[in-house]
This record gives sequence, C-alpha cells and structure tokens, in this order.
Amino acid sequence: MSYAGSNPGPSDPSDPFGPSRPRRSPLRRPLTVALAALVPGALLGWLAYEALGGTGSGGANGPGAGSGAAPSVLSSPANGADSAGGTGGDGKTGAGTSTASASAPGGAGATSLQGKVVVIDPGHNPTNYRHTADINREVDIGTNRKECDTTGTSTNSGYSEAQFTLDVAHRLRALLQRQGATVRLTQDADRPYGPCVDERARIGNAAHADAVVSIHADGAGAGQRGFHVILPGAVHEGAADTRGIVAPSKDLGKLIAGDFTRATGTSPSNYVGDGTGLVTREDLGGLNLSTVPKVFIECGNMRDTKDAALLTSGAWRQKAAQGISEGIVSFLHG
Repeated sequence: MSYAGSNPGPSDPSDPFGPSRPRRSPLRRPLTVALAALVPGALLGWLAYEALGGTGSGGANGPGAGSGAAPSVLSSPANGADSAGGTGGDGKTGAGTSTASASAPGGAGATSLQGKVVVIDPGHNPTNYRHTADINREVDIGTNRKECDTTGTSTNSGYSEAQFTLDVAHRLRALLQRQGATVRLTQDADRPYGPCVDERARIGNAAHADAVVSIHADGAGAGQRGFHVILPGAVHEGAADTRGIVAPSKDLGKLIAGDFTRATGTSPSNYVGDGTGLVTREDLGGLNLSTVPKVFIECGNMRDTKDAALLTSGAWRQKAAQGISEGIVSFLHG
C-alpha cells in the first residue's frame, strides 16, 4: 500500500509513525538512542492503524464503509468493465466493457461471434456513374461474361440504390461488431468505381468468410413490392463451382428472409419467388464465383412509391439491418 501524495497530520492513524513521533532534539544523540525511541512509536502507529480497519472514517470508501473494506481506488470493475460502461470511439463495445453487460439480438453476449468473419457487399458504388467505360467492361462469371458492375437503380425522387446499400451496410456492420464479429466491406465509397462482381466474390473468398451478404434494392415496375433473397444455384462451369456452398447459402437465405420479415414488418416479393421471398439464380457472378456461403437480398422495390417510402426512411433501414443481422447470427450459431 502506498501513501504517496498523502499528507498525514500528527493525529492521522494512517501515519505509520503515529502521534508519538519524537521531535528532533537540538542535541545530537547517539543513533542507537534515536532508533530505540522510534521503534515503539512505529509499533503504536501500526496497532492504531489495524484497530481502525486500515482506513480513516473519511477515507476513500467514505462514511458508512464497512470495517476493513478496501479503498475504492484499489477496486476494479468486474471483467475489466470501465466505470462508465461506455463504448469505444469506433462504435464498438469498448475493450474494457464487460461482455456480459452488452446486449445483442436474441440475448446473445457481445463475444458470441468472436472468431467469425462476415463480409458485407454493398451493391454498386455511389460514383459508378462517373466511370461508365470501366463498369461496362466484361468480366468472367464462370457461366459466361458479364459487365463489371452497374450504376444500380434509384427512387423516383433520386435516392440511389448505392446510397441505400451503403447506409444499410454501415448499420449492419455496427450490429455485428457489437457481438464480436470481424466485419469487412467490399467497398465503402473508398474507390472510384466497383469493385467488379468477380472481385467482390474474391474478397469474400480471401477473407474465408463464414457468411457473405450482398445488399441491394430492386428496380421493378410500380405495384411490384416486397423483398426477396437470392440464393446461388448449383453451377460447375469454368471458374465457377458453387456445389459446396448451395446448401449452407440456402440455410443463410432462409434465416435472413424470416428475420427480415419480422424486423421490418414487410412481406416477401409479390412478383418473384412465389411468395417465399427466396429466388435461385445462376447468372450472378458474385454468387457463381463465391466459395463461401453467400446470398443477395433485394430489400424492396425502389420504383414503387410505397416501398420507396420505406427504403428512404432511416428508421426502416435500421430495422432492415436488424433483420439481416439476426439472420446472420442465427446462421453462424448453427
């Protein structure tokens, strides 16, 4: 125990020499005499300190503290939690926060996804429209060749699909990181265009992702409403071989579809999927070239005014991210 920085008074019981510390005599005495006087005083001070439980009545624990309680400056929050219970500046649960206290969908703890890698693929890119020559060049998707990327669609008021997908991706990332997952984005408006669909698949593969979700919004006709989840078909051609991911991707897609419905209150598509909200395709490079479980989700139809009202609502986008997150969490828990 350190007393550094304290200034005990003559009657302070925490003074190890007690109130009986001898004053210096103007006459120099032999050293043995001085030591003989000091030892009994130190013993008396120690006895007084023990009798008071090692702390004064106005010590760190304050009035009413139990006898013998350790001063608060020596206490540390359980499990390394910081006293404020706050979060780190990056929006993740702070490194010092108790994992047991952090909330998560379904009551899971903050560390429930530690060791899991999720790749979020925000469809398109906000500045693709400035690089039409680049995004129109064709790339190999296994079954054939297809354009690198597209500009995506938009609502009638001009809210772009690329803006929507990036916003939902950020919300989804925050939800998953709170539960301990490692989350990577294929793009974060940090490049002039793309990446191309083949590169998007390679990013998930290189990360050895446990799950990849590509976020989109559709551009169908007015009156066509609802979401749908796109699953990879069984493709074994050229650079594509999805046979190992078809089954787990279907599991992932089903869970996301169910949780998306519950979280957003919206219905599966009324124009594809026969009301199931699930569609299988073999013409998408992002799925064909994936070697890890992956699905696309079309969260709604930007060209329908009722769906557009939802897609442009920040509150609804948070629900969309929550639904996707819950589906991913359920999948990763097996």
